[in-house]
Amino acid sequence: MTMPFPEPLDLPPALEKETPLWRYAVACWQQPELARACLQLQAQGWSVTRILCAGWLGASGRRFSGIEDAKVTEWRSHVTGNLRRARKSIPADAPLYRGLRDTLSEVELEAEQTELALAWQTLRERNPEASDMHDRKAATRTNLLAAAPSSSPVDADTEDLITVLAKRLANGPAEDLEPC
Repeated sequence: MTMPFPEPLDLPPALEKETPLWRYAVACWQQPELARACLQLQAQGWSVTRILCAGWLGASGRRFSGIEDAKVTEWRSHVTGNLRRARKSIPADAPLYRGLRDTLSEVELEAEQTELALAWQTLRERNPEASDMHDRKAATRTNLLAAAPSSSPVDADTEDLITVLAKRLANGPAEDLEPC
């Protein structure tokens, strides 16, 4: 049985990919504890893009509503998610397929950059309101809770991950905290 291909996505004709949000994400990802916490939440159904948007906005004193543009969620579902599933379906310890797995990893990273660029475009258009919290860690924690998937209960382990992320994301690289 063959699955029908989805219709092409309605994407913007021009998209800025080297955004402050992307630079923030790359800098954050270089912190092993932060990356590990993001991946643990991703395994529970969280979106790393939403986590990074929440962190970037919290660190820059902005509120994350948790509402995303349909283009971001469609891209995540149809492109980034499918590439991730394809990569994960290839065993990491299979030397014969390492090249394919590595190529899929590179393409998945490019898809994640596009996803963040789509999110950045939405954030710039909507210009999120300033948070009334002066503590960046508290603002980031509130934003992370808004980024949580609705089906994900916040148990003690998840709460610990949110605490780690709030601390690390709120202290992101200052040069990439320019407001949208």
